[in-house]
Amino acid sequence: MTSSTVRAHWAARFLFFAAGCMFATWGVQIPTVKTVYGLGVGAIGGLVLAAGVGSVLGLTQAGWLIARHGARRVAWWGALLSALALMLLLHMPHLVLLWALLGLFGLATGLLDVAMNADASELERQAGRPLMSAFHGMFSLGGMVGAGVGGLLFTAGVAPNLQLLGVAAFSMALVAWSVRQMPPGQALAEEAHGRFALSRGRLALVGLLAALGFVVEGAIYDWSVLFLASERGAPQQQAALAYASFSAAMAATRFVGDRLRARWSSVGLLRASACLAAVALALVLLSNSVPLALAGFALVGVGLANVVPVLFSAAAQVPGVAPAQGISAVASLGYCGFMVGPSIIGFVAHGSSLTLALGLVVGCALLQAALARRALGA
Repeated sequence: MTSSTVRAHWAARFLFFAAGCMFATWGVQIPTVKTVYGLGVGAIGGLVLAAGVGSVLGLTQAGWLIARHGARRVAWWGALLSALALMLLLHMPHLVLLWALLGLFGLATGLLDVAMNADASELERQAGRPLMSAFHGMFSLGGMVGAGVGGLLFTAGVAPNLQLLGVAAFSMALVAWSVRQMPPGQALAEEAHGRFALSRGRLALVGLLAALGFVVEGAIYDWSVLFLASERGAPQQQAALAYASFSAAMAATRFVGDRLRARWSSVGLLRASACLAAVALALVLLSNSVPLALAGFALVGVGLANVVPVLFSAAAQVPGVAPAQGISAVASLGYCGFMVGPSIIGFVAHGSSLTLALGLVVGCALLQAALARRALGA
């Protein structure tokens, strides 16, 4: 590879890393937000919903913005607005303004998500080999670093507002260098001149697979720790390992995922991944052993690691659809699953049990495996 190509690849990696770091920092600071503003659980849920609505808006509008302005400019503004929202997170004078700020944060992260994935798909196309899994591995790594450093800073007694300022400054330093290495202007715009359109045909099926995958992923993020604590009686410090084991396994697998994608067909890899996630989660639900459950959550992470890279690459290759538009459509449907799925799990768990509710998630993974050929076989 030429030196400019090497720089472009590292720029994409740093962009994914910075996005993961900022996203994780918001999650780490949720208890701080609750304390600073004196909010209850319901109000925090409203903030999360505001961020989710903003994300969907950003995801649906990113395609035409990239077509008009290029991925470089959209990535820059998405990252800048995300960093600004983090810096202002603890300084809002009214709850309504805090909701608006979280909506802005969600919108900005949605724009950044599509822009960096459009850049990654273009680099993958130029290289003629799979690259997307490793890029998403950097996002997972950024999330782990953001959460880990946040925990260390709390232990060291660093004030939350200084933590947020530091993460924002560090992330923007990475982004400022990265966007300079991205293809300029219209290099990624191609034929996409229209605004967001509803997914149809193959693109809709790929989006459905993404939604099913995000339902499973969101369920682990939101309910795995509570499952071990309430359903298996694990102490809190041990239950927290459910999230850690899942995230670590997902990140590690993504760094070898491109080798798997080079050897397996998209259909075969997606089927195997979804089946592994389903079997592993079923093992968690059927076992009373906490160590076995932790191993099961790690295997779910292995199974889900390549789902998003495979589907985003497929979305970028749908005939007649520009990569940014395809990724925007699939990401939008996927994120709807990420928002709605955990809420449905909570509703079902309230009426029965969390074990039964998570059993529905096993069904989502199996349905994903069943639909893989229909969505990706062509």
